[in-house]
Amino acid sequence: MGATWRFALLLCMVLMVSRSLANEDTGRATGSDVGTTSSPGHQTDSGHGTGEEDSSHGESGHGGEPITTLPIVSWKWHHVSTPYIVVLWILVSWLCKIVLLIFLISGVTKVKGDVAHQEPHPKQPSELKSNQTEQGHGSSVITGIPVVTFKWHHVETPYVIALWILVACVGKLVIESNHHVTNIIPESALLICFGFVLGGVIWGADGVQTFTLTPNVFFFYLLPQIILDAGYSMPNKLFFSNMGAILIYAVIGTCWNAASLGLSLWGCHMGGAMGDLDIGLLQYLLFGSLIAAVDPVAVIAVFEQVHVNEVLFILVFGESLLNDGVTVVLFNVFDAFVSLGGPQIDAVEIIKGIISFFVVAFGGSLVGFVFGLLISFLTRGTKNIQIIEPGFVFVLGYLSYLTAEMLSLSAILSIVFCGMCCQKYINTNMDERSVTTVRYVMKVLANGSETIIFVFLGISAIDKTIWVWNTGFILLTLFFIFIYRFIGVFFLTWILNRYRLVRVEFIDQLIMSYGGLRGAVAYGLAMMLDENKIKEKNLMVCTSLIVVYFTVILQGITMKPLVNWLKVKRAAVTDITLVEKLQNKVELKVFDHMLVAIEDISGQIGHNYMRDKWNHFEEKWMSRILMKPSARKSRDYVFN
Repeated sequence: MGATWRFALLLCMVLMVSRSLANEDTGRATGSDVGTTSSPGHQTDSGHGTGEEDSSHGESGHGGEPITTLPIVSWKWHHVSTPYIVVLWILVSWLCKIVLLIFLISGVTKVKGDVAHQEPHPKQPSELKSNQTEQGHGSSVITGIPVVTFKWHHVETPYVIALWILVACVGKLVIESNHHVTNIIPESALLICFGFVLGGVIWGADGVQTFTLTPNVFFFYLLPQIILDAGYSMPNKLFFSNMGAILIYAVIGTCWNAASLGLSLWGCHMGGAMGDLDIGLLQYLLFGSLIAAVDPVAVIAVFEQVHVNEVLFILVFGESLLNDGVTVVLFNVFDAFVSLGGPQIDAVEIIKGIISFFVVAFGGSLVGFVFGLLISFLTRGTKNIQIIEPGFVFVLGYLSYLTAEMLSLSAILSIVFCGMCCQKYINTNMDERSVTTVRYVMKVLANGSETIIFVFLGISAIDKTIWVWNTGFILLTLFFIFIYRFIGVFFLTWILNRYRLVRVEFIDQLIMSYGGLRGAVAYGLAMMLDENKIKEKNLMVCTSLIVVYFTVILQGITMKPLVNWLKVKRAAVTDITLVEKLQNKVELKVFDHMLVAIEDISGQIGHNYMRDKWNHFEEKWMSRILMKPSARKSRDYVFN
């Protein structure tokens, strides 16, 4: 019976994959560079102007193909087919293992013999000849038996990847060992400087820029680890208590920064302040959308170091995290407008663009929510096979990212909400050792990805092909993003403070405005620009790097002195005892019930009333479906 189930599941997988692959365009190139090596030109990396597939863009997907109307959503299976198939096969194998174990335990399947000690069949001569991985001779003719052979080409790709990871980790180790330096300069800024040095060594050795961070590698293999860790580590209660403010900063604030920067640069261009540039209004708005990406990695690295208060931390952390997803959605909308062309854009296309913005954002969040529930449900039945519990979290979390990308939805928002939705249930369903494994492995992957990203941001400065300098364009970009960040934060906070119980203080607004650090998302989006549509692509890439260096290094270094000078309220860093922790939890629980009672008596339907209703719904229905019965019985209602 177990073998039948395994065969049926695998057969369904094969049919599904085969049908999807058969529907692809046979003329499309199947190879894609997923490493960090590249030729000197960046056209190959982003897939423009070469024979590569147009789908090598991270979260974009329009490529260079002309479009006649703006799509709300699109199907991009070819864009994620390779990692998606790999992850699906891993997931199916684990599901088969669970099904087999269930049948074995229930007595349906009986083991009739021990095959572990059977003698293996002797290899045929043809099999011995085909074993080229260990022999290493291939089909070449040899006249004698070599003692050793040099096979660099045989291991070049994994060897280079492993070396880069090792170099980045050693650089991080050296940086962290000097606490006097890290107390003054943020770690992210030091890693970029380390990249400068490493890139100079590479340039001196080869004379060309051999390595670069491609958008494909960044958006498919590095960024998901960071975002999943951020979503999984998110303090949910604090996040949802300030969700209204976070959404306003992330959505309205991002749209304001993108539109104001694009329109201001276009106005300066029309006034002749930047010389003769081949950039139109839509291209300026596209550039404004990509440069509006606030990097959560750089922001949190600085804010954790200075220990700002929890309200300021969650506002900046939540805004920067959701800002990335909103920025990519906005980038795709303007990229579609640029592909469509100005003369073809009318009121209908603009309305479709607005609808597409909200469909992509909310659709991606919904995909993440569904996958978060699926992870919780699967870990509910892993009592007898706990070794694969952490694997479900990583595989299905990554699958939520790929699924949203395949459906042209926001992959970043998908994996954020996947991590947020599953953390409560999997921490109670899984074994304590599995919970610890998930936490540490997730931190290792996220921290390693952050290190590699910042090092490669420094190495990218050595590539002379992207340095197209325009003083007016660069200085005006730096000026406008700084000014409009302050205007947006202060104006939106003025509106929010009229309705917030806990007001955002003036000093906190200054820190939020100054903490708008840009990072690798802005650079990755700039690298995805199609040079056939954006003639000044290299200028935009160059400006993006300058903005990243300016904000991460200069603003990052001055952040801590500014916090000390303004005397920003700090978070408590002392360890509290178990009794104090219990007392605080009880006091907060009682206070929450008092607020619910006040809203109920006054007839108001406020935030606390809605949260209490959600808690009742979650306790009555969701916990019964997504949590193990034993976990529900032993649940600590005070601490949860």
